[in-house]
Amino acid sequence: MKRLSIGLRLTLSYFVVFAAAQFLFGFGMWFLLRHSLYEIADDELKNQMEDLQHFLEAQKKDASIAKLQEEVTEAYVLEHSGDYLQISVPPADWIYRAPIMRDTSFPSTFGTRLLQPTYVDRELGGKPFRFLSQNIVVRGRSYTVQTGVAVDEVSRTLTLFRRYLLMFAPLMLLAASILGYWVSVRALSPVDALTRTARTISGSDLSRRLEPLHTGDELQRLSDTLNEMLSRIETAFLRVTQFTADASHELRTPISLIRAEAEIALRKSRTDKEYRDSLFHILTETETTSSMVEKLLSLARADSGGQALEIRPVDLREIAMRTAGEWRTVASFRTLGFTETVASGDLQVAGDKTALQQLLNILLDNAVKYTPAPGSVSLSLEERGNRAVFKVIDSGIGIAPEDQNRIFERFYRADKARSRELGGAGLGLAIALWIVQQHHGSIAVESTLGKGSTFEVHLPLQRGANPQVRPRLRAPGADAENRRLA
Repeated sequence: MKRLSIGLRLTLSYFVVFAAAQFLFGFGMWFLLRHSLYEIADDELKNQMEDLQHFLEAQKKDASIAKLQEEVTEAYVLEHSGDYLQISVPPADWIYRAPIMRDTSFPSTFGTRLLQPTYVDRELGGKPFRFLSQNIVVRGRSYTVQTGVAVDEVSRTLTLFRRYLLMFAPLMLLAASILGYWVSVRALSPVDALTRTARTISGSDLSRRLEPLHTGDELQRLSDTLNEMLSRIETAFLRVTQFTADASHELRTPISLIRAEAEIALRKSRTDKEYRDSLFHILTETETTSSMVEKLLSLARADSGGQALEIRPVDLREIAMRTAGEWRTVASFRTLGFTETVASGDLQVAGDKTALQQLLNILLDNAVKYTPAPGSVSLSLEERGNRAVFKVIDSGIGIAPEDQNRIFERFYRADKARSRELGGAGLGLAIALWIVQQHHGSIAVESTLGKGSTFEVHLPLQRGANPQVRPRLRAPGADAENRRLA
């Protein structure tokens, strides 16, 4: 079943709410008007009752029933207030009874003790009346009095009010519904514009944006938020596309080399040494490719949040000294000088020990790779305020200024020919940046072509109580990188 549009649902809501409001307002006004009109009639009856009481009090104390009948008849027969009046005294003597009351056999209250004034609505001669019944005691004699006023004008007024209410209420309700529908359509028209634009956006064209609104309300905030979301999606999509293209390109080269080496080896019979050399070349390219694939998978898992870092208190001095000892041997093998300077004292951070060690391995690996013999590489660790600072300095080939802002991008290599020769895939520094970001730190590079480079890493120190262990994204390729460096 097709659902109604928002505009129609809003219109129905307006209709129901306005109809309920009209009903409550109309009923309330009718009730207040009726109460006010009857209150006026009751006040008139009270006044008549007070006048009668004053009249009876003015009579002689020992006046007989006949005398009272004569006095009351003489006073009220020509008075309008006596047209609907009857007065009696126990047990059943009439003092006065208006003709219409007698002719219509209006019920009396003989023998009834009225504790308080009683109001009642009755019809006489087809006309509506309101009567007040009350006991009046004057000089020890009790009078039962019933007096009334015509309320035909009250009924007529209430009938007219009800008629006009029923006549104009539907018209007002219809007008309000039409106006509500127009307001709904006008208010939701920007949504239709956003919908039309959104339908034109596809995976092949993420550069389009929703039409900007200037309404200053929730729809404008929605439009701006959706455009910001589209920008993030486009950036992520382009990044994935570029990542896929770069990965395909990087994997194509070693696979081509492996295939070429195997084809050459199989073209004719060769000696055992030649076969061993071919297999060694294939193994070397396979290890390089395997390492690259592992890094790619790790980066993909890191992007999706599929791995976790074990965050706990870590002593950076221990990591720096252990890593320096491992790389001193590598530097000596490459005829490079290696020095380390590690500050004394407690340099503790909240981090993952394996990931931080991988971070230093990546920086030192790059420094050793791109420093020709007899160059030098140094590692230092110091404390600056509330931060620990790692520095890796080399006297190598350096990095051009235009490349320094891009070396942390995936697959970017400043010297592509030399990087391929040295087995680099352009992923190490991207992983290093990710590790630093996960530890709420920062990394920067200063370099001059032909004079070397300096990588500086800042990590926040952990002061006071030890932090609770909590999972975080695991450093990409940590295990594979450590195995390779071992």
